[in-house]
Amino acid sequence: MITTFLTLALIFIIYLWIVSWINYYNKLDNRLGSSIWRWSYDYPVLGKRDISVLDDKKFIILRRKKNKIITYMYLVVFLGFLVLMSFVSQILLIIQS
Repeated sequence: MITTFLTLALIFIIYLWIVSWINYYNKLDNRLGSSIWRWSYDYPVLGKRDISVLDDKKFIILRRKKNKIITYMYLVVFLGFLVLMSFVSQILLIIQS
């Protein structure tokens, strides 16, 4: 149970580190927005013109980096959920016995 708790704490620290990277990328360019949960769109959005690599190469590279780190964040959140469920089941087994 202690190892599960330590794993959960480590996952939370990794999550905070990833969120700080997302906030860093958001501050580099205003066009990325301020959301940490949304990917920047790489597809045409109705009413907005999508920027291609030919238009603004630095922005596209930055947007792809931000999208990659958001994908890692979702992976860490999912992994944290699995570890949390394991931790809760261990606590319930202790309570039950």
